[in-house]
Amino acid sequence: MIYLLYGKETLLVEKKCSEILNKEQINEYSINKYDLENDSLNTILEDATTISMFDPKKVIIVTNSFIFTATTKKGLVEQNTDLLISYLENPNPDTILIFMVITEKLDERKKVTKQFRKKATITELNSVKNKSQIVKEMFGEYQIDARNLQLFIDRIGDNLRILEQECEKIKTYKNQEMTITKEDILNLTTKNIDIDIFKLIENIILKNKQQALESYQEMLKRNEEPIKIIIMLANQFRIMYQAKVLNKKGYTANDIASELEIHPYRLKLALEKSHNFSSSILLNYLEKLADLDSNIKSGVVDKNLALELFILEI
Repeated sequence: MIYLLYGKETLLVEKKCSEILNKEQINEYSINKYDLENDSLNTILEDATTISMFDPKKVIIVTNSFIFTATTKKGLVEQNTDLLISYLENPNPDTILIFMVITEKLDERKKVTKQFRKKATITELNSVKNKSQIVKEMFGEYQIDARNLQLFIDRIGDNLRILEQECEKIKTYKNQEMTITKEDILNLTTKNIDIDIFKLIENIILKNKQQALESYQEMLKRNEEPIKIIIMLANQFRIMYQAKVLNKKGYTANDIASELEIHPYRLKLALEKSHNFSSSILLNYLEKLADLDSNIKSGVVDKNLALELFILEI
């Protein structure tokens, strides 16, 4: 069998891969892993055609399979996809080949993608149909009611990998105490500051100065460092500016995400928000935030008041 697993959620892609391994009951010694950013298709396919030493069947897992996307990778191993297309015509029945790539969509124009549609099993893992159910499964035998479950999700954010990490943190602390409380969530988890940064940006975009100030004050109440907030805010505006420029040059969303080395979903949000600003305004905001950072460090302005001044000037 030959599989191609893709989606923007790493955890879902990895979970699907694990399901395949469990279904086939493959010995761990018969699993070989490769990375297309470092390993050549020639090496991978040579392995695919050889017999396993430990099991009747073996699995080859190939990560970073960018050959199925519009992303242009530079300075990496050059891949000859014709070799893979030829292998599809006569695959080794004793090898399970699993390609994995974290991307929202495939490049359907590519010959290798078209051939995989015909000869392999392609599974899209973009959408989370029931996030609450997935997170509840993360807690396993631990009891958590619907209200606290939603509080946990709202506090941590949408990234399933981070949700899983925070879940494990709570379970480790609770040990044999099987009920998760509101206090556990508030005391043991780290609130995702990115959520508040986007809320702050949203209010800045809409020029809702009062709401922006309230968002900022809430972050200060949670002892967030003002300079850290300024740096994160500047980073978001920088991504918006760079995404806007690259988008005008004709880069695809996947190309931009790869170029800026950020998650495709984060890039999608940045592109959406960048439409509300001209490039010159984004640059102006970046310059002002840089000046604030400099003035704070030189003692010209109080660090707690600095961002308030920026918000009042928008």
